[in-house]
Amino acid sequence: MKNQHLKYLIELNIAMMFISTSGVLGRYISMPPPVTIWWRSALAAVFLGIFVWRKKINLKVNSKRDLSTILLSGLFMGAHWVTYFYALKLSNVAIGMLSMFTYPIITVFLEPLFFKTKLNLKHVFLGLLVLVGIYFLTPELTIENNVSLGVLSGIISAVFYSLRNILMKKKTTNYHGSMLMLYQMAVITLFLWPVLFIFNATPTSNDWYALGALALFTTAVGHTLFVLSMKYFSIGTASIISSIQPIYGILFGMLFLGEIPASKTIIGGVLILSTVIIESYSSHKNR
Repeated sequence: MKNQHLKYLIELNIAMMFISTSGVLGRYISMPPPVTIWWRSALAAVFLGIFVWRKKINLKVNSKRDLSTILLSGLFMGAHWVTYFYALKLSNVAIGMLSMFTYPIITVFLEPLFFKTKLNLKHVFLGLLVLVGIYFLTPELTIENNVSLGVLSGIISAVFYSLRNILMKKKTTNYHGSMLMLYQMAVITLFLWPVLFIFNATPTSNDWYALGALALFTTAVGHTLFVLSMKYFSIGTASIISSIQPIYGILFGMLFLGEIPASKTIIGGVLILSTVIIESYSSHKNR
C-alpha cells in the first residue's frame, strides 16, 4: 500500500512538471490565447483519441447527468485555459502562473460545498502558507493596466480551474482519466471553433513546435495524469501538492525566456516547497 501511494505521488509530481511547461509555451506562442487554446485542444484530442483507441478504453457515459457534468467541466477547463493564457500574455510567466495558483486556496474552500465533508483546517493553514509563498514570489505590482489585468485574469482562471477539478473528482472513480480528458478536449474544440473566424491568426513554424509540445506533453500527458491522480488524492491534497508548478514554471522561464526572478522569489519558493512536502508526508501517513 505504501509503495502504491509513493507511485501515485510520483505520478502526480510528474504531471505537475509537464503541466508547468504551459507558462513558457503560453508566452512563446505568438497567436491570441483563444486561437492557441483551440489548436491545443484540437491536437490534444487527436493524441488522446489515438491513445484511447489503442488502449481500447471505454468511451461510454453511463448517464445523462454524468455527460452533463463532463461537458460542463470541459467548458470550465476551456475558460480556465483562455484566461490563464491571457494572464501570461499580459504579464509574464511568474505573475501569470502565480496569480492562477490561488486556486489551491479557492479549492479548499469550495470543496466542502460540493462534497459532504467538513472544511479541513489543515488545508486552510497550508493554503494560507501557499498564499504567503505566492506573495513573496510575485514581483512588485505596478499600476500598469496590463499587469493588473494579468493578475485579475489569473485569479479568474483559478476559479474556473477549481470548479473543473471539483466536478472531475466526482467522475474519476467511474471513468478513465484519458476518456474524461478526451471529452473535455472535444468540448473546448467545438466551443472555441468560432474564434478561428474572429481572429486572423495562423501558426508560424515556431508556433507549430510549441503547439505540438503543448498538446502532447502539457495536455495529453500532464493533465491526464493529474485527472488520474484525483482518484487517489482529495482535491485539496492534489491542489496543494500541485503548488510546486510555479517553481517548475519559473525555472523553465529562466532557462528558455531569460526571465530571472527576484531574490524574494527564493523565499516564496521555499514556502511553497515546504507546503508540498508537508502535505505529501501527511497524505502518505494517513493512507
